[in-house]
Formats: sequence, structure tokens, C-alpha cells
Amino acid sequence: MNNHDVPPSRQLQQIDLAADLVVVGGGMAGVCAAIAAARNGASVVLVQDRSVLGGNASREIRMHIVGADSHGHKPGARETGLIEELRLEDAVRNPHRSYALWDLLLYEKVKAESNITLLLDTTCVSAEVEEMTDGSRHIRAVHAVRHSTEDQFRIVAPFFADCSGDGRLGLEAGADCTEGREARASYGEEYAPEKADNARLGSSIMFMAREYPTAQRFIAPDWIRKFSRSDFKGHRDVFSYEYGYWWFEWGGHLDTVKDNEKIRHELLRIALGVWDYVKNSGDHPGAVNYALDWVAPISGKRESRRFLGRHVLTGQDIFNPNARPDGVAYGGWPIDLHPIEGVDAPEKPACVHHGFPHLYSIPYGCYCSRNVENLFFAGRNISATHVAFGSTRVMATCAIGGQAVGTAAALLTARHATSTAAFANPEGWKTLQQCLAKDDAFVPGVINEDTGDLAKSARLSASSQSPETPAAAVADGLTRNLRGTWGPWSADATHLWKSATLPATLRLELPSPTPLSEIHITFDTGLERELMLSGSDKATAKIVRGPQPETAQHYRVMVNGKLLVEETFNYLRKRVHPVHSSEPVRVVELEILSTHGVPEARVFDVRLLAREKL
Repeated sequence: MNNHDVPPSRQLQQIDLAADLVVVGGGMAGVCAAIAAARNGASVVLVQDRSVLGGNASREIRMHIVGADSHGHKPGARETGLIEELRLEDAVRNPHRSYALWDLLLYEKVKAESNITLLLDTTCVSAEVEEMTDGSRHIRAVHAVRHSTEDQFRIVAPFFADCSGDGRLGLEAGADCTEGREARASYGEEYAPEKADNARLGSSIMFMAREYPTAQRFIAPDWIRKFSRSDFKGHRDVFSYEYGYWWFEWGGHLDTVKDNEKIRHELLRIALGVWDYVKNSGDHPGAVNYALDWVAPISGKRESRRFLGRHVLTGQDIFNPNARPDGVAYGGWPIDLHPIEGVDAPEKPACVHHGFPHLYSIPYGCYCSRNVENLFFAGRNISATHVAFGSTRVMATCAIGGQAVGTAAALLTARHATSTAAFANPEGWKTLQQCLAKDDAFVPGVINEDTGDLAKSARLSASSQSPETPAAAVADGLTRNLRGTWGPWSADATHLWKSATLPATLRLELPSPTPLSEIHITFDTGLERELMLSGSDKATAKIVRGPQPETAQHYRVMVNGKLLVEETFNYLRKRVHPVHSSEPVRVVELEILSTHGVPEARVFDVRLLAREKL
């Protein structure tokens, strides 16, 4: 053994695990990937190197989750599916905006899935990889270590998903990846630099402060940075004191993996230095009663590695308003680029937004490694140029990508596939899109084409309706109102049934009695508004921290005149009710007795899924 070899530990207990999918990384992409796979029948091992789930949205970093609706500038574009479920649960159960409760909600949702084995405080350290005859690679197992319990894990699976942000699993597996900024000529991107470099977006450390009845003193440590009024230009605004500030950014000129400890220390110097300026410069008398309540223990990282997939998303893709046939997710956040120097360049704006009115598709190929045949990725490390990454990196976009990856892995496993390439074709894209649509994950240009949905052939009527919002809208295949600005595939149109009064009844009569397996209902949850957990009072002022007023609160589902289910405190958008009886069904009625605010019933979609014949 030479001096560089590390002997295997004699104390760590070896534990062997097997699953259909291993997800490395428990941020929003990883959580949604794991839950989506489990709900679609796959067994999952979720490996997370922190004690909490949520990544940059967790209590450790506390960045709010933004996405395609661009902080409310694109009303109606809010993501649905799993991220909507999580946001709705949080708004109702956590109106006082506790990040600890948010973390516990994510933990609860993961632990509620019996198909998921959750390994917290566990780090992926290596991968067993087989070289294939065609030059591609195939992961056989990952190795992970949990020092808190002195365990080491070997986990085998047919599919793996790197949702770790920094891409540790993909790196260990030899997945092709890139870092830094591509040259303008590489992809013809207008906003890329003339020459390629290794620069990237920097990291930030957030803080939170609390207001007290009396003046609070801040004694600054001697190791902090010093700031003056001239340092706060170009979107570096100190407009409130309770939550700050995303533009505490630094480290884009360094290696955000290898230099992460240096970056964290400098960000702590910056954060405390800015607070010293706020408290002690005299420029902010409104802060006199505020005191620091929390400072992030780790930095929120924006960028490190990006993997190379079957498709590399570019700036041209971001600016393309057409729905792609291979699209499985979407974005709408502007291309949001920052100076690599961060706060060291006060003469430069803290960010430059290159906006657009539409929504863009993210193709399946952006989530699949081009050279590791059974490796997915989701989150900020997907296959995109630095310019395109400026839009795709926001967490709600990462979350819906995670749901697409988890769903794809479950479907492929059920088909006994061994490569992500099995869905890299029109039939595979459509299969995945239709499953995502059934699970309420919106994809531009995709409508419900499920041949097992009997609502499409039902005779629909309602106790009241209008020509603009008829009962028939619940079976038109679309689950939100669309806007013409979103792209050629869209048009200004409503796609929901809205009654005139309450209570209201929606009736679906089938052409012939047929046994049902499930009844799916999609309610209105106010997609025109932002919905997120934020430490910012300004951002929260636009958000309903509770049940959304458009949503049905009390409703009943009747099958052949008999009560199937009654919900008295619903606040979710998507509800799935199993039909356990094999009795043929002729009539289904949805009776809405009350909402959380509006005076009428609002329903986007109803699916009546036929029971499979044995």
C-alpha cells in the first residue's frame, strides 16, 4: 500500500440496499423525484448529505422558491404537480412562515411514501460503473457513508438520479459535464462572453432579523467587511430589515466546490458587514429596533457543474416560444445573469434580467446523461449552457424537472428498461407526458389524451354555468386557464367550470355503466398569484398564507346516488379518490357546498378512470 491509499474502515457497518431508483440529493428536485417515482410504483432510496431536506429552500439557507411565474409577472404560469401540493400544504399548515415547519413538511411527505428509504446525513462517495461495448457507461451501484451511525451503504438499482447540485454522483460515474461560461460562438448565444472562461454565478448567505419594542445594539466583530452607501447600487437595495439579501453574492471567480469554505467565510464577512452598515451607519434609522435573529450556517450555491445530456439547452431554446414534442417540463424565469465579482463590483448591476413573455419547454434529453445510460439528473445541474442555466436554475423549475425524472424512472422500471434512451423517442415522450399530466404536472402543449378516462365520453351538466365556463370544460383536457402570450400553442381562454352560486353540482353521466378505479378532481387554487414561503414581508404581502380563496372547501362525490367521499376541509388542488367497488357506474356527481372565499364552485378537471379488466 502506498502513502496515498486509504485503508477501508474497520468500524463502519456495511449495509446493502436495492431499489428501482437511487436519488442522490434531497433538495427540491430530489424530493420531487423521489416522491414522483414512489407514487408511480417504484422503490426509491433517497440519499441526502444534510440533516434536513429542501436544499436552498431549507431552514439552513432559506431562499424562497421562485419559478415560471417570475415573481408574479407571468400570472397563471405557476407550476403545479408536486411543488403545488407542497406549497398549498405549507400555506395552510404554516401561516406564520416557520422554516422549521417547512422542513418537517418535506420530511413528512417523503416518509409518508412506504416505497422510499430516506438516508439523511449520508454522503455519496463513489459509484460502481461498468464500461459498455459501445463506449457508454452503466452505473451498477453507489456507495454512501453516514458517519453519525457509522454505516456505509452499497445501493444497487437499475436507474440513478443526480439531484445533488454539485453533481457528485455523476462525477463519480464519469458523466460528461462542464463548468463555467461557454464562448459566444459555441452555441451562438448573444449573452455569452466572447471567450469561454471558468466563471460562474456566485453564492450568497442570507440572514433574518427581528424587530423589538426597544432599540437593539449591534457590536460588529473586527473580522467583518466594511461597507458604505456607495456600495449599494444596481439592485442592491436595503428596503427592509427582516430578510436579506440575495445580492450578498461572492465567489463566482472561484471554484464553488473546492473553494466553498473560503467562499462561506467571505460571505459571512459580507453579511455581517452589511448588517453593520444597516445598524451603525446612520443611513437606516428604521432599523434601530431590529436585531439579527439568524444567519445562514452555509452558503446558498447557485452554480457549479452542469452535466451534458442528449440535448444541451441553450439561450435560443429559452427564447423559443414553441412547445417541443419532447418537452417534459417548462420554465419562464428570465435569463438571470450576475457579475462574477458579486459585491466586489458595485459599479455593475447585481443582476441583469433578459426577459421574454412566453413559457419555454425543457426537453427530456436535458435530464439524461449522454454517456451514462442509466443516469438522470435534475436541479441546477441539468444539461444547459451557462446562459440557459440563468433561467432553469430557480427551484420551482428544478422541482418540476425532478418530478419528470422520478416519473420517467418509475415508468422505465415497470417496462424493465435499462437505459434512459428507452424514452428518447416520440412514443416515450408521449407516455411520460401523459403520466405527468395525470399527476397534475403541467407541460406546454400537452393535453389529456388518456383513453382510459371515461369523463371524455360522459354527458356533462351542472346546476349552473356560464357560456365562458361551462360544465364541459372539466373534460377538455386542460387543467388551467391559458394566455396567448405563453406561445403559439396557447391562447387566451378559460378551461374551468364555474357555477353561478353555491352549493353547486356537477354531473357526469356515462354512456353505459362501467366500473371505475379512481376519480380525479382538479380544483382552482389561484394560479394567478404567487405562492411560496418567504422570509420577506414584501414578498409575503402578495401571498395568501392559508387556504386559497378559489378552492373548494367542502365537497361530496356521489357515485350512482351513493356517497363515495365527503371532504369538509379541502385545500388541495388535485384530489384522487379510489373507487373500491367493482359495481358498474352510470352517474358521478360532484357537489360543492362551500369554498374558502369565492361565492362559486370552480373546477378545472375531472377524470373518471376505468377499472382495468382482469
